[in-house]
Amino acid sequence: MNPGFQRRDVLRLAAAGAAALAAGAHAQSNWPTRPVTLIVPFPAGGGTDAFARPLSAQFSRITGQTLVIDNRGGAGGTVGASIAAKAAPDGYTLFMGAVHHAIAPAIYPKLDYDIEKDFVPLLLLANVPQVVVVNPKRVTETTLQAFVANAKKNPGKLNYASAGAGTSHHLAGELFKLQTGTYITHIPYRGAGPALQDLIAGNVDVMFDGLGSSAQHIKAGRIKALMVAGSKRNPAFPDVPCAAEVGLPDYTVTTWYGLWAPKGTPADVQAKIIEDMKKALASDELKAIWASNGSEIPNISAAAYGSFVNAEIRRWAAVVKDSGAKLE
Repeated sequence: MNPGFQRRDVLRLAAAGAAALAAGAHAQSNWPTRPVTLIVPFPAGGGTDAFARPLSAQFSRITGQTLVIDNRGGAGGTVGASIAAKAAPDGYTLFMGAVHHAIAPAIYPKLDYDIEKDFVPLLLLANVPQVVVVNPKRVTETTLQAFVANAKKNPGKLNYASAGAGTSHHLAGELFKLQTGTYITHIPYRGAGPALQDLIAGNVDVMFDGLGSSAQHIKAGRIKALMVAGSKRNPAFPDVPCAAEVGLPDYTVTTWYGLWAPKGTPADVQAKIIEDMKKALASDELKAIWASNGSEIPNISAAAYGSFVNAEIRRWAAVVKDSGAKLE
């Protein structure tokens, strides 16, 4: 092979490489060119919806394309996750899951998807403290301590609603029972929305909910907050004591919401999704909505988000084991 041929070959390869890079940049800058579907694995009206819908509106303003919310509830969020896992990995179907999906592997023995292997972690969207809320007509106690005392005197008489077996609402309730030495009957629903509506209607006593879905109802007086989880009060509800203040320093439960794409989604599309979602989260509109819901906007994406989810899976597996929580 003579030097001239080698030089021409190098130039040809360089040109091909430059064209490939340009094509990659072009593909990234063009996404999205049509509406994007966001699978929300719970019925409308729950905590996931409280963040997904304003996010959808802001995303549309930024990209000029519609982000269509597709509510696919059932089985503690695992039905929607299964559908999302099988979607085409082209960036036009995204999945908004939650802490429930880190709990599911420990409580659902036969999942047909793997949250760690079948999805690409993109971005943690919101981090919301859990709150203990009661129907004030059914529960007359106005403090967490009085509520616990009543539950101890009447084991099994009180009940709590959850978004379904294996959800954070369920495990938060079981953890609460472990740490307070109480027995409260679990009533699972097909999503946080229906559970919360039954609490408001007076059909159940208590719920261990994320502030994102309970906030507006607490402010309106439909339900009463007795405690927020964690070691500090929430700025949106400064009058509600935190768990550490009422003798439960280890009761740290948050409902987080995150974004995934099906495995195989191109890297440049992943990068563009993260970029556009971060722009949406940085908007004044979403900052105000997140704050009113008592939520933080985490700055965690890609690999760090994946590591976070892996740690949450291990953490909740231990809670499931210790509490004996199971499908009902």
